[in-house]
Amino acid sequence: MRIRRILAAVIATAALAGLGLTGAATATASSVSSVTPGECTDGGGRIDRSTPVLPTCRGGKYDGQTVD
Repeated sequence: MRIRRILAAVIATAALAGLGLTGAATATASSVSSVTPGECTDGGGRIDRSTPVLPTCRGGKYDGQTVD
């Protein structure tokens, strides 16, 4: 009886941890976006206009993100 309670608690904890990891992955994936030129420079970066499609923020807080 005691083992069943412990096993149920372990399974419930693992399930909740799995939901937390899924939510964190979703938040990370949706956080990749573009920044404004002001955000790039205020974050310590510079705008690199030599990239083929869109300008990119280089350095600072938003390194590697596209600039609108």
